Amino acid sequence: MKILLAAAIFGLLAGPAYAQAQKQVPRAGEDLGKTEKEIKDEKEAEKAYQKSLGNIPAQKAPDPWGIVRSEGAPKAVAKDPPAKRAKSGGTTN
Repeated sequence: MKILLAAAIFGLLAGPAYAQAQKQVPRAGEDLGKTEKEIKDEKEAEKAYQKSLGNIPAQKAPDPWGIVRSEGAPKAVAKDPPAKRAKSGGTTN
Protein backbone atom coordinates (compact mmCIF):
# COMPACT_ATOMS: atom_id res chain seq x y z
CA MET A 1 0.00 0.00 0.00
CA LYS A 2 2.85 2.41 0.87
CA ILE A 3 4.53 1.68 -2.45
CA LEU A 4 1.35 2.47 -4.38
CA LEU A 5 0.90 5.73 -2.46
CA ALA A 6 4.57 6.72 -3.05
CA ALA A 7 4.20 5.98 -6.80
CA ALA A 8 1.04 8.14 -6.99
CA ILE A 9 2.74 11.07 -5.22
CA PHE A 10 5.79 10.72 -7.45
CA GLY A 11 3.57 10.69 -10.55
CA LEU A 12 1.66 13.77 -9.43
CA LEU A 13 4.88 15.70 -8.80
CA ALA A 14 6.59 14.52 -11.98
CA GLY A 15 3.77 15.67 -14.30
CA PRO A 16 4.23 19.45 -13.89
CA ALA A 17 8.02 19.12 -13.92
CA TYR A 18 7.87 17.23 -17.22
CA ALA A 19 5.50 19.77 -18.74
CA GLN A 20 7.74 22.61 -17.62
CA ALA A 21 10.78 20.96 -19.18
CA GLN A 22 8.97 20.67 -22.54
CA LYS A 23 8.53 24.44 -22.92
CA GLN A 24 10.79 26.11 -25.46
CA VAL A 25 12.25 28.74 -23.18
CA PRO A 26 15.31 30.49 -24.60
CA ARG A 27 18.40 30.01 -22.51
CA ALA A 28 20.95 32.74 -21.90
CA GLY A 29 22.95 33.39 -25.05
CA GLU A 30 20.48 31.72 -27.43
CA ASP A 31 19.34 33.72 -30.43
CA LEU A 32 15.60 33.66 -31.02
CA GLY A 33 15.84 35.18 -34.46
CA LYS A 34 14.44 38.63 -35.00
CA THR A 35 11.99 39.77 -37.60
CA GLU A 36 13.02 42.27 -40.25
CA LYS A 37 10.88 44.93 -38.59
CA GLU A 38 12.66 44.43 -35.25
CA ILE A 39 16.07 44.63 -36.94
CA LYS A 40 15.04 47.81 -38.80
CA ASP A 41 13.70 49.38 -35.59
CA GLU A 42 16.92 48.58 -33.73
CA LYS A 43 19.04 50.15 -36.48
CA GLU A 44 16.91 53.31 -36.43
CA ALA A 45 17.13 53.49 -32.65
CA GLU A 46 20.93 53.08 -32.80
CA LYS A 47 21.17 55.87 -35.41
CA ALA A 48 19.04 58.18 -33.27
CA TYR A 49 21.17 57.38 -30.22
CA GLN A 50 24.43 58.12 -32.04
CA LYS A 51 22.97 61.37 -33.40
CA SER A 52 21.89 62.44 -29.92
CA LEU A 53 25.41 61.81 -28.62
CA GLY A 54 26.70 64.30 -31.19
CA ASN A 55 24.42 67.00 -29.74
CA ILE A 56 26.07 66.88 -26.32
CA PRO A 57 28.63 69.68 -25.97
CA ALA A 58 32.15 68.72 -24.97
CA GLN A 59 32.89 69.41 -21.33
CA LYS A 60 36.17 70.70 -20.02
CA ALA A 61 38.13 68.49 -17.67
CA PRO A 62 37.08 68.82 -14.03
CA ASP A 63 39.47 70.63 -11.70
CA PRO A 64 39.18 69.11 -8.20
CA TRP A 65 41.38 71.85 -6.69
CA GLY A 66 39.52 74.68 -8.42
CA ILE A 67 37.81 75.80 -5.22
CA VAL A 68 41.08 76.00 -3.33
CA ARG A 69 43.05 77.66 -6.09
CA SER A 70 41.98 81.15 -7.04
CA GLU A 71 42.58 82.49 -10.52
CA GLY A 72 43.20 86.07 -9.39
CA ALA A 73 45.84 85.23 -6.75
CA PRO A 74 48.77 87.69 -6.76
CA LYS A 75 52.05 86.34 -8.04
CA ALA A 76 55.02 86.17 -5.69
CA VAL A 77 57.18 89.24 -6.18
CA ALA A 78 60.95 88.90 -5.88
CA LYS A 79 62.05 90.71 -2.75
CA ASP A 80 65.18 92.81 -2.43
CA PRO A 81 67.95 91.05 -0.51
CA PRO A 82 68.15 92.17 3.10
CA ALA A 83 70.62 94.97 3.81
CA LYS A 84 73.90 93.89 5.37
CA ARG A 85 74.34 94.80 8.97
CA ALA A 86 77.31 96.75 10.07
CA LYS A 87 79.42 94.93 12.58
CA SER A 88 79.55 96.50 15.93
CA GLY A 89 82.62 96.40 18.10
CA GLY A 90 81.07 94.16 20.71
CA THR A 91 81.02 90.38 20.96
CA THR A 92 77.86 88.45 20.71
CA ASN A 93 76.91 85.61 22.99
